[in-house]
Amino acid sequence: MTDAQTVAGEDGFRIALAPHVAEAAAFDGWTDAAVDAAAEVIGADPAAARFAFGGKPMAMIAAWTEAIDAEMCEALPFERLATLPIRERIRALVQFRLDAVAGREEALRRALIEMAKPGNVATATRLGWKSADAMWRLAGDTATDYNHYTKRATLAAIYAATLAVYADDRSEDHEETRAFLSRRIDGIMRFEKFKAQLLKPKGERPSLTRLLGRLRYPAR
Repeated sequence: MTDAQTVAGEDGFRIALAPHVAEAAAFDGWTDAAVDAAAEVIGADPAAARFAFGGKPMAMIAAWTEAIDAEMCEALPFERLATLPIRERIRALVQFRLDAVAGREEALRRALIEMAKPGNVATATRLGWKSADAMWRLAGDTATDYNHYTKRATLAAIYAATLAVYADDRSEDHEETRAFLSRRIDGIMRFEKFKAQLLKPKGERPSLTRLLGRLRYPAR
């Protein structure tokens, strides 16, 4: 087996374990005890499972995030989203991720606490960026200029905030989270529209002077 195949096998093993680790993390935290419970569920060697994560909570959380990324890409390819307006594509993608953690809110809360620790912020940021990138690509974004980066940074921040709201949402059917997400998506769309206007060639930009002149001296 090549080194690449070994790495791929290890990643696949961690991702297969991850959802079950998350189930157990609600009770055991992101610990080896949760890994042992996950190994039992899938019939894996607990020692091998522990070795795969190295006792590192962030390795467990990263694998859970990657598992959700993979599920999202399989369930919502671009072809399924293409007929929707862009805001609805983003909404559907974020909602899929929220549905994927439904019933595991306590594990999510513990994960968010772990990710907020100073030594874990950089890794958490990379995970958020990767998930945001996957969402924009599934939504059909092909930007390669600075828009590529601003879109992902904005969506990653909104997704992180939405997860925090979701983790503590006690409303029926998570209505508070849905409303929060809708407001944030509207904000993204307004920002993107503003950028598009700002980047138009100078001659195509709306002129404040002309607008004021028309208001003062309307056409007859």
